[in-house]
Amino acid sequence: MYPIQKASRSEFVPIRLLRYHVRQWGMPDNNTPALVMLHGWMDVSASFQFVVDAMAQDRWIIAPDWRGFGLTETPHQDNYWFPDYLADLDFLLDHYVGNRQIDLIGHSMGGHVATLYAGVRPERIAKLINLEGFGMASTRSSQAAGRYGKWIDELKTLHKGELDLRPYASLEGVVKRLMKNNPRLGSDKARWLASHWAKPNDKGEWEILGHASHKIINAQLFKVDEVLSIYQRIAAPTLFAMSDTDSLTQWWKEKYTLDEFKQRIASVPHLRHAVIEDAGHMLHHDQPEKLARLIEEFLA
Repeated sequence: MYPIQKASRSEFVPIRLLRYHVRQWGMPDNNTPALVMLHGWMDVSASFQFVVDAMAQDRWIIAPDWRGFGLTETPHQDNYWFPDYLADLDFLLDHYVGNRQIDLIGHSMGGHVATLYAGVRPERIAKLINLEGFGMASTRSSQAAGRYGKWIDELKTLHKGELDLRPYASLEGVVKRLMKNNPRLGSDKARWLASHWAKPNDKGEWEILGHASHKIINAQLFKVDEVLSIYQRIAAPTLFAMSDTDSLTQWWKEKYTLDEFKQRIASVPHLRHAVIEDAGHMLHHDQPEKLARLIEEFLA
């Protein structure tokens, strides 16, 4: 089992009619902005443990489990929307820091949300770090009818129980799943993370802590012009960090390329780029020491 260096503490806070789980490391410091970390799709706040352990400086770090993930309450809904993540984050910041600025880090989906939020609420962000938060492939208005139809069809599939995430017979099954998803993930880290990524049910099986409705296509079109207008409003110094593996093109092929994303992110006014070598999309698992140094140098 991976030996943690810096223990976190958990608490539950009421956010927009939900019981939100929030993980924290360190203690509040009036001289340093809180560091808020946002996890990605089908991930949990504990995912940042390896990077936190590798950081030389002790910071007050706040990391929520998004709605329908981890230990945060699953709302009574059968699909999810990006605007909800923005609002949840805003309410969380009201609760923890009031009007004080924060440093904001997000990975993957969390990186996309963080970057949008920094344009929606530019006054709240001191510095921004996007870790492979690419967003989605662009869409056209002519796709709307077909997309709505697909969304409805997938909702029906969910309600028939055909989208449910299958449980695992043991924790070891979850460990193997994590290592299959990311071959760079060592067994010690995978075993520790599995105990936070899943929990046992009444049958003794291990269930993934992510609601199946997260798998449903978003009914809304992804409008690049809106995204660019939000990016242009970002006032904070921004770092975009990616691995040396082009995971974006691997996922989307010709539908959405890394060059296309770089054209988008260039709209951010105060932008730096960085590459983490010998890492995949889960770069905070693959190279936590390198990433921790990069984060602390940028935030210093």
